[in-house]
Amino acid sequence: MSHLLSTFQQTTLNKSLPPLRVGDTVRVYQKIKEGAKFRTQAFEGIIIARKHGSQAGATITVRRVSGEFGIERIFPLYLPTIEKIEVVKHSKVRRAKLYYLRFKTSKETRRKLKTVASEKAAAESATPEKISL
Repeated sequence: MSHLLSTFQQTTLNKSLPPLRVGDTVRVYQKIKEGAKFRTQAFEGIIIARKHGSQAGATITVRRVSGEFGIERIFPLYLPTIEKIEVVKHSKVRRAKLYYLRFKTSKETRRKLKTVASEKAAAESATPEKISL
């Protein structure tokens, strides 16, 4: 029985995923069946939790604010209906779980998440260029 379980886990782990970290803004594309047709639905938000590492049962919790309401979805990473996961923006955070964002406004959330790209651009502009005479 354990041989079958390990074989199943190895086949599910063959799916290639981008490096996902807590605080990243991601767009998850999932196939949805409506009647006899399939369509792709995108869900974009901030990863507030990642559980079970890179095991077959690994999950991410993605949160977005739509209007006044916060929406959270838990996605198993190796779910067959997930077509792809795009990382829209990397952010640097100082916590492993960002559950406190549930109680913050959108403006406070943007302030808490430091984007990595803007820090690199600021570091490049702060370094003086060498002028050769």
